[in-house]
Amino acid sequence: MFVRDETGVELAGGTNARTLGRAFGRAFVPDHATTPLDTLRETIARIDWVPDLGSRIGSRDWWRGLVTCSALCAATWMLSPGFRPLTGTVPPPLAGAEWDESRALAISPLALGADTGRHMAANDLVAPLTEAPERPTVELSATLGEGDAIDRVLMRAGVGRNDAEAAAGLVAQAVDPHAIKAGTRIALTLGRRADRTVARPLETLDFRARFDLGLTLSRAASGLTMTRKPIAVDDTPLRIQGLVGSSLYRSARAAGVPAKIIESYIKAMASRLSIGRDVTAADGFDLVIARERAATGETRIGDLLFAGLNQASRKLQLVRFGAEGAESDGNVDGWFDANGQTERRAVSGLPVLGRITSSFGWRMHPLLGFTRMHKGLDIGAPYGSPIHAMTDGIVAFAGRTGGYGNFVKLVHGGGMASGYGHMSRIAVSSGTRVHQGQVIGYVGSTGMSTGPHLHWEVWRNGTAINPRLVSFSSVTALSGDKLRAFKAKVARLLAVRVGG
Repeated sequence: MFVRDETGVELAGGTNARTLGRAFGRAFVPDHATTPLDTLRETIARIDWVPDLGSRIGSRDWWRGLVTCSALCAATWMLSPGFRPLTGTVPPPLAGAEWDESRALAISPLALGADTGRHMAANDLVAPLTEAPERPTVELSATLGEGDAIDRVLMRAGVGRNDAEAAAGLVAQAVDPHAIKAGTRIALTLGRRADRTVARPLETLDFRARFDLGLTLSRAASGLTMTRKPIAVDDTPLRIQGLVGSSLYRSARAAGVPAKIIESYIKAMASRLSIGRDVTAADGFDLVIARERAATGETRIGDLLFAGLNQASRKLQLVRFGAEGAESDGNVDGWFDANGQTERRAVSGLPVLGRITSSFGWRMHPLLGFTRMHKGLDIGAPYGSPIHAMTDGIVAFAGRTGGYGNFVKLVHGGGMASGYGHMSRIAVSSGTRVHQGQVIGYVGSTGMSTGPHLHWEVWRNGTAINPRLVSFSSVTALSGDKLRAFKAKVARLLAVRVGG
């Protein structure tokens, strides 16, 4: 190959021009001669004058760097002007009002809470006032507490007694004061007063008395007047459907069902089937919830009205009936299926959580020492454990009787009755109605007892029977006008659109 040098002469076969030139017999052009000054400059440029004093300690470069650093420090100290006080005039110290005026312009009052009470330094145009003027109106907000009254809330806010009582009287004409929910916010405006010795007059008052009603009180020439502001409310129920999936609770919550509604749904379904065994992931839940939507944008969720479960083999539809309006007559109240029938089951196999220590039948009495008929079950449980009613009934007796100690007898209808003895404390009274699962007393050892336990008896038509052989489920069917009203309600609920 051929290369061309700086003079334009072609060189062949290599990269060293001098060697190639001699090999081919061409003239050699010598380099430019360097002077001692150029050599000194190159030597100084190759020296590292500021090496890292933290490495290679003790080497020649390190000592050179130490000398350089010391020389720079010495030169800086020699060239510094030194520390000399500056002469100038010192203002005389301030005292009294002058000190307060100047301090009001400083930063320190901001940190100390402006304890001087001055907002800015005064000048010749500032005229001090004998007293600060009052604002013409004062806007306040009050909150109604639990068990509170309107007049007491207003007086605590600064309203005079006469205005507070007059306002409470006007509110009572529109709504029941006790029906106003705790936590209601009351906005009020107080007007100008004649002097500081009297309370400010109440000019306006505004609050939401009910979900569908707002009240405004304003002052006129004749006194306080009230204006009702009705609020339109849409009471269309909310219907939510979805698949059970891996978890009924989580799927319903993801669909927007409130937690309390899900609890009511599960309790309603548990009266007809087993949630863990009978409900599968492919099943669909169907809920209709009472809902009110105000024209102002607020929404209020009510109770669960319809609970449905769509399975491949059947549809379970339960409707709450008898808990509202004219449908409630004291005898019919609960969940009914689409045919108008309801079924109540016992809350558990025993009225108290424990173990059976003595069964129904003949046995040797532990205290009397001879064989006699044991007409119930003895259930051993810790002292004070709650005792639940196995099904609805009326308390026929609640008190102390013979060897039973503290004893409660329930009459359930259809010739069935049950008794609970040896209680430590009774939680019901004679003549009252109890519901399934309600606590009627607590485990004790009163009467002829050797330790804390519950003696449980069941009678059918006055004859004691084995409680373990009795089913406490009961079926109630609607008929006549109640059945027709129930059918109409079912039709209304099933006509609600999903999400509507």
